[in-house]
Amino acid sequence: MRALLFRWLVNLAPAYRRCGARVTHIAKDYSLVKIKLNLNWKTRNHLNMIWGGSLYSALDPIYGVMLHKILGADYYVVDKSAHIQFKRPARDTVYGEFKINGGEIDIIKEQCARHKKIERVYQLELTDKQGKVHVMCEKTLHIRLNEDNK
Repeated sequence: MRALLFRWLVNLAPAYRRCGARVTHIAKDYSLVKIKLNLNWKTRNHLNMIWGGSLYSALDPIYGVMLHKILGADYYVVDKSAHIQFKRPARDTVYGEFKINGGEIDIIKEQCARHKKIERVYQLELTDKQGKVHVMCEKTLHIRLNEDNK
């Protein structure tokens, strides 16, 4: 129920709501999040495709929020950088699926215990129903132990 409530709250958050995207699924353990971004009057640009800003905004917070929820208050997770490539115009609904497995969490905890702060790089894609990639993004997240909680 907590993930369902969180999905509802994310979709109501003004910053995420305004980009036009919607979180459609969050796994109970936050290891999987699915989103969709429709082409509509809020997201359509003058060339009848989804604005680049909406495309990036749709995927921007996902991995950071997932890691924050999975790792808990003992870790501090923030974006460090992003590199986005627009592969083809998005003229219809695009979808994103974001996964974090248990092995990744173990690596993060082990590296943070050893180095206090680390960076992790995640590859993201927005695709259409046929699986064609419209956007590729590489996000670098800064993760460290939250000394304020110790």
